[in-house]
Amino acid sequence: MQKKTSSLKTTFITGALFLTLAGVLTRVIGFFYRIFLSRLIGAEGLGIYQLMAPVTALGFAVTAAGIQTSISRFVSMEMGRKNSAGAKQYLFIGLAISLLLSTGTGMLIWGSADALATVWLGDARCASMLRVLSLSFVPSCIHACINGYYYGLKKTAVPAVCQLTEQIARVGSVYLFYCISVRENHPLSLDATMWGVVIGEIASTLVSLSVTRFPNDKQPSVCPAGHSCIYTKKKQAVPLFSYTKNLICMALPLTANRVALNLFASLENTMIPKSLRSFGYSNSEALSVYGILTGMSMSVVMFPSVITNSISVLLLPTISEAEASGDISLIRRTIKTTVATCLSLGFLCTVGFLYLGDYAGNLLFDNALAGTFIVTLGWICPFLYLGATLGSILHGLGFPGLTFLLNMSACGIRILFVLFLVPRFGIRSYLWGILVSQIAAALLSLITLYVICSRRLPPSSGR
Repeated sequence: MQKKTSSLKTTFITGALFLTLAGVLTRVIGFFYRIFLSRLIGAEGLGIYQLMAPVTALGFAVTAAGIQTSISRFVSMEMGRKNSAGAKQYLFIGLAISLLLSTGTGMLIWGSADALATVWLGDARCASMLRVLSLSFVPSCIHACINGYYYGLKKTAVPAVCQLTEQIARVGSVYLFYCISVRENHPLSLDATMWGVVIGEIASTLVSLSVTRFPNDKQPSVCPAGHSCIYTKKKQAVPLFSYTKNLICMALPLTANRVALNLFASLENTMIPKSLRSFGYSNSEALSVYGILTGMSMSVVMFPSVITNSISVLLLPTISEAEASGDISLIRRTIKTTVATCLSLGFLCTVGFLYLGDYAGNLLFDNALAGTFIVTLGWICPFLYLGATLGSILHGLGFPGLTFLLNMSACGIRILFVLFLVPRFGIRSYLWGILVSQIAAALLSLITLYVICSRRLPPSSGR
């Protein structure tokens, strides 16, 4: 047992390091990319560019997010049972479902781009950007499913390389478009930034497809009684119907949760410029402040989350595998270590942003308001980083519904601030709304996990 626990710990740390390294490089590239965009298209252009973020997030939620998480969980469980054929089958089933969803979503956005831009995003200039963005969903779902498979194996080299490839291709292609526009003496169009997204997704997909390898399953799988099965050439029983049912049963609530959350998040994001106009800003000023907050300041505050994001990705399969094997002590130790790590990193970042936020805003973006936002947002770090990792633990324990309720509560708090306080007190009240929502989400997650551990995971005896 000690040897197994040590092996799991080593695998977890190695995987987290791979993802963290790739994440740091990706964030560094993205950092310079945001600085480049902010100085090239200005704060208003950056605000329009950021309006596309809710559409991207919602599209990913519909087409791949829940399926990727489900693939990760079931692959880890099947590999824990030494059934690599079953793990591969979960990948193919999830990929087929995700391709259907992404194709339909892309066609829908392409066909209704004008209405979405005007009614939903509130700016007709977004229509052509939406049409370009609609082309990214199919390649995005392919490499998302493959990444989910490798997350389940706790082999993060492939997802890390894909993540880095996507960012390099995105930034490199936009820079190439910029060089062409300079040579032809016309400004860079905002559509070019969306073409960068599409090219990045395609590049990541090509890399993931080219490096994907499947282990040979030497031991024949045993078909569970009562399942409808198909058989491979090696006489391996693969319960196709059962696997499809399992995947859909987990992916469906996860997808519904992510879609609902992203709908509320998109509502929140599109309401901010409108509330700022009610406060007294012009349309250009409202988009500029929105772009400074989301495109500049938040990118700085979210930079350290590359570490906690890497931990979160690996927590789900680790917790799922530990629960499947009955290793209660590993689950308890993982939760305690996660809380301590996230709080330590968060408080350290808070101190750093309080002292260096103004300097960072002026140095990186040549914008004093960005520095002011960074200082205020620095207070959310401990709760922001902790909430994300605790949510991943809840998913691993099989409680996606609870995570959904917690995230919805946090989003509801922010929407209330946007709806009632921003029109009266301006953007600063929204920053405090973010802080209140993150504190609430983190505390409620801790309380929920404590209750689950007390009832479902009784203290182990002698383990």
